[in-house]
Amino acid sequence: MKPELKQIFLQARAAGRSVLDEPAAKRVLAAYGLPVPRGVTVVPGQKPALEGLRGPFAAKLISPDASHKSDAGGVRLGLADAAAAVAAVREMEALSKMKNLRLDGVLVEEMAPAGIELMVGGLIDPRFGPVLMLGLGGVFVEIFGDTAFRVCPIDRLDAEEMIDDLRGAPLLRGARGRAPVDKSRIVGALLAVGGEAGLLMELEGELAELDINPLIVAPEAATACDARIVLARKAAE
Repeated sequence: MKPELKQIFLQARAAGRSVLDEPAAKRVLAAYGLPVPRGVTVVPGQKPALEGLRGPFAAKLISPDASHKSDAGGVRLGLADAAAAVAAVREMEALSKMKNLRLDGVLVEEMAPAGIELMVGGLIDPRFGPVLMLGLGGVFVEIFGDTAFRVCPIDRLDAEEMIDDLRGAPLLRGARGRAPVDKSRIVGALLAVGGEAGLLMELEGELAELDINPLIVAPEAATACDARIVLARKAAE
């Protein structure tokens, strides 16, 4: 395991966390080549330093008491400019006080380009080991249950078959006048997570579950816009 990743997990466990916060989870993804939005973490009371970043922005609460940020009202999307982002940060600070949530900060990121939303997930099954999941993202994964699974490690053919297994695969191929997505970007993301040298294989002893939802696939990139990593109960030796 890369030393910088070992440190991320050590720090989370030392703080008594069972889930990595989103900035830490995204550092793990980026270490395996998955694109993540550019952004900054704003500590409580600090003025956001957004120089060099371009709107629209997303602002997200970082709290050990709210690993599901949207359920706590801790997500703001489509913030047009820096002024709107600053206002959202202040709203998050007020929200944490109102709901008595510990506040580590607010993550302010550039919004990813529009595209098809997918979900990539993984878990460490007690019988099969690392298992990879692909599904339609956003609310669709819960509504339609359109998912495909493979035991890791996967290869390129496995990744392509997972995509084709989805009932929503025609959306990716450009159904009803939609522009087709670049399938190779999805394949690359799946291999980064579940391939021979992917994070599920290399971090099997450190994590229990991984959720990337959504992975937005656009012509420019397949961007991991939200990430959640649940720690294994016992760290690898």
